[in-house]
Amino acid sequence: MNENTPEGEPPSASAPRTDGGTERADEPAEDVALDPWGSASVGDYADLFEEFGIEAFDEVGDDVPDPHYLMRRGVIFGHREYDAVAEAMANDEPFAALSGFMPTGDPHIGHKLVFDEIIWHQEQGGDAFGLIADLEAHSARGMSWSEIDEHARNYLLSLLALGFDAEEGEIYRQSDNRTVQDLGFELGSKANFSEFEAIYGFDGETNISHMQSVITQTADILYPQLVDEPKPTVIPVGPDQDPHVRLTRDLATRVRYFKVTEAFASFELDDDERRLVRAAYDALAADADSSETDVRCEDAADWLADYEPPESDRESVDLAAAKASALDKLEAGGKEPLRPRVRFFDRNATDEAFEALIEAVESEKRVFEGHVDAFDLTRGEAESVAREVEIDHDGFGFRQPSSIYHRFMTGLTGGKMSSSIPASHISLLDDPEDGYDKVRSATTGGRDTADEQRELGGEADECPVYELYAYLLAGDDDELTKTVYSECVNGERLCGGCKEQAAELMREFLEDHQEKREEAEELLDDLDIDLDSDRRGTGGEH
Repeated sequence: MNENTPEGEPPSASAPRTDGGTERADEPAEDVALDPWGSASVGDYADLFEEFGIEAFDEVGDDVPDPHYLMRRGVIFGHREYDAVAEAMANDEPFAALSGFMPTGDPHIGHKLVFDEIIWHQEQGGDAFGLIADLEAHSARGMSWSEIDEHARNYLLSLLALGFDAEEGEIYRQSDNRTVQDLGFELGSKANFSEFEAIYGFDGETNISHMQSVITQTADILYPQLVDEPKPTVIPVGPDQDPHVRLTRDLATRVRYFKVTEAFASFELDDDERRLVRAAYDALAADADSSETDVRCEDAADWLADYEPPESDRESVDLAAAKASALDKLEAGGKEPLRPRVRFFDRNATDEAFEALIEAVESEKRVFEGHVDAFDLTRGEAESVAREVEIDHDGFGFRQPSSIYHRFMTGLTGGKMSSSIPASHISLLDDPEDGYDKVRSATTGGRDTADEQRELGGEADECPVYELYAYLLAGDDDELTKTVYSECVNGERLCGGCKEQAAELMREFLEDHQEKREEAEELLDDLDIDLDSDRRGTGGEH
């Protein structure tokens, strides 16, 4: 349920939702700070849309065939360019999913969200990748290699027990994947320390290996595109990992041979200017006899001077600055005709690749030093031509990776779920009876007395136990989550009985999961992955 749902109103019958994990009413809202190595927490998920450009998952959710229950219930709340993955999925085209696990402790029910998301994408036909971020664990957390080996084994056993198909997918350690390390070296040539300062807060005290592990993670994210061909790739993560996604999306663009943009004349436009010039061109071209009359820059400048963009455009850009700069460029262009085209910029291409691009554009074109203008290609067609030429000439041809973001689970004791507070989380290795006891002892969103609960209803949106149903215990059974929610907020369900039901389900889940972990031992032993590292290191905090 979202925070605007009136108290007592049940979830939609077609789309049960939860806002479990948002800030508690009795806790102050926190500033939005995305730190991949900090204590994961977000005060207001809505702020991520505005501050970091994460898009609401609702905007793309209807395009996903047979969405996972975490999507249906709003646990997966945001994305970056997931529409590319959804389209590939719907059209039975290649796509991939990858996420990594830093082996610093036991896998717990929060990690299960990521396990499930990778496995679901594999079941939908995607290439699936699970990696052990052991270089990060050693450099950022000071874990010894023997500790890493032990934790890595536990993570992988749970991933396999939950249904990851290791024959169809790929599991690897960062430290053993030479292809990833080589790719990281190439990507590192396009990154600089000032970026690391701005994105991660690195300073003169940050060790070099920690920085190296960041570049290795960007290589991890792009690695699936080295397998067979570049393809839409989704990275399921919590929002604290978004800095890695943003950096990787930038680097994926920087290593490309060509940049493809839309242009209208000899001069360059930025995105905001381009929207304004497009509006001027479309309006004037519609009024002109195109067989005899060109739309000229000076005409577009006259039209644009009096143009008032739609309200939606005015909210998203610095309109005054964009309009002023577009007018300057159009007026300087004078009588030069405006004509839509796609422009290929030489960014990193070899001479041979640039010549091959010229040959590959078979329709009308103009060749300049450093760029080529093509007049009869769509933007999508131009992107395909650029990528094909790049790959044929030993380039990567990367697509920008996509991502989806899930809410953080609240700790069973309230507040943050923390590995250092055993009562706040349930490990996938916990004895089933311990899991039962932790749920029975969990904080709830119930009222002070049973009478108040019956009269006012419980606060399911503020309840860690309801989150357990929505995120884990109900599985694919939407009716169960709707029933628990509705009965709670309408005062028909008391906390004692609700926790007893959840505790029983948790015990059953842990019993089943640990049986499957034992069965997965043989599968893991057969995989080509070394879990007995002979690496030596300093250990301790770096």
